[in-house]
Amino acid sequence: MSYALVWSVTVVLLALWSFTVWALNAVSVWTLSHAGDLGGAASGVGALRLPEWLAIWVPQEIVQAVPAMLADLAPFVQAVLETAPVLAGGVTVLAWVIWTLGSLMLIGAGVAGHLGMAVWRRRVVAA
Repeated sequence: MSYALVWSVTVVLLALWSFTVWALNAVSVWTLSHAGDLGGAASGVGALRLPEWLAIWVPQEIVQAVPAMLADLAPFVQAVLETAPVLAGGVTVLAWVIWTLGSLMLIGAGVAGHLGMAVWRRRVVAA
């Protein structure tokens, strides 16, 4: 009975781990696959301004430099958004590697629990 409990907990944790990795992979791949659709969003970066309540507390040079700095970053942001869908396949491979490592650790914990239960049962029988 105690062995069944150890392995039941291990299987439940493995199922939760698998679902978590699957869900995070699905969200990541979906996000990266649709990042290219945001291509026009980078062009509006130069129009961003500091809020008025913050601008009065910040030196005027910084208030004027922030939009220029953001406008200079627009081509970089555009390039990142255009190349993001290519990364979706790499995220899937990374998810499989992480899932494998986590699963091996969970199975190792199950084996350790099984062995610990065996040692405990031998000590109880010997006493």
